[in-house]
Amino acid sequence: METLKCLRRLHRYLSITTGILHLILNSLLKIQWFSPFIILIDAILAVYFGSCKLSPCMVDLDDQTSMHFWAPKHRKHNKPNLVIIHGYGADAKWQFLYQVGPLAQSFNLYAPDLVFFGKSYTNRPDRSDVFQAKCVAEGLKRLGVTQYSVYSISYGGYVAYSMAEMYPEVVEKMVIVSSGIVWTEEQKVEQLKKIGKDVVDLLLPQKPEDLRLLMNLSIHKYDPLKGLPDVFLRGLIHGFETNRKQKKELVEYLLAKKAGGNLPIIPQETLLIWGDKDKVFPLVFGQQLQTKLGPKAKLKILKDTGHAANIESAHLLNDSIKEFILDSSKQKNDNLEW
Repeated sequence: METLKCLRRLHRYLSITTGILHLILNSLLKIQWFSPFIILIDAILAVYFGSCKLSPCMVDLDDQTSMHFWAPKHRKHNKPNLVIIHGYGADAKWQFLYQVGPLAQSFNLYAPDLVFFGKSYTNRPDRSDVFQAKCVAEGLKRLGVTQYSVYSISYGGYVAYSMAEMYPEVVEKMVIVSSGIVWTEEQKVEQLKKIGKDVVDLLLPQKPEDLRLLMNLSIHKYDPLKGLPDVFLRGLIHGFETNRKQKKELVEYLLAKKAGGNLPIIPQETLLIWGDKDKVFPLVFGQQLQTKLGPKAKLKILKDTGHAANIESAHLLNDSIKEFILDSSKQKNDNLEW
C-alpha cells in the first residue's frame, strides 16, 4: 500500500514537472533568442566594412530625410567612383558582403542604405523608386561626389535607372544585375502567378517557411538555410522587422506602377548581368532590357546562377564590374556566357 502511494506521488510530481518544463520550453521558443546574435553579426559586418577602408556616415538631406552611407575613409583621386545600390531585403552590409572588399580595392566605393533600410529614413510619404534615386543622388552630392558609375541589383536597379535618367551628366556607366525594370504588365502578372505567393508576404516574411521559400527562389546552387532550425529563422526575421510598414508600401508602389511601355532609354554605357537560373526576374527580362537600350548595352549571362548573383557568383560578378568600368574596351561581344 505504501509503495502504491509513493508511485502515485511520483507520477503526480513527474506530471507537474513535465507540464512546467513544457511551458518553459514553449516560452523560450517564442523569445527571439537569436536577435542578439543577428545584432552581433551586423556589428561584425560593420567592422569588416571598416577594414575595407570604408566609414559609416549619416547625411541629413533636410529636416525630413536622412541617408546612411558607407564611404571611403580617404578618397583616392586615381580611382574612379562607384556607387553600389542594394536590392530589397537587408541593408548594404548584408547584401554586399562578398563584393565590398574586392571592389574597394579598385574604386572609391559608396554604399548607401536605401530609405527605410538600415539607418536611412524619411518622414515624407513618397514611396517611389524616383524618390529613392533623388535621395541617393543628393546624399552623394553632399558628400562631394560629382561623377560616378553605378552598380545595382534587383530593386536597386529601379533606383539606379532613375538616377541615370535624371542625372546623365553625373552617372557615367551603369551595371544592372537581375532587375525587372522592363517587364510588361502581362509578364508581371504571369511572374507573380508563377511565384505562387503574395509578394509582400514573401519579401517581408513573418514565418520561417516564407523565408525558406524566398531563399530558394533567390539562390539556385544551394539552400543557404538548410539545417537551420526555425527558432533561428524567427530570430532572423525579427532582426529585420524595422520599418516593416514602410517597406510594405515600397513593394506596393512598385507592383502598382505601370510596367513596360514608357521606360526612357538612358544614354550611359550599360552592362547587364543575369543569372541563367533566375526565378525572380528570368533571363528574358535581361534580354528585353538589352534590346530596349540598344547598342550601348551589353548582356553577360552567368551560368548556373539564380537571382542572387551577388552571393552565388560574387567573384565573376566582381570581375565583370571591374572589367567594364575600368576598361570597357575589353568587352568585345554583345553576349557572353561565363
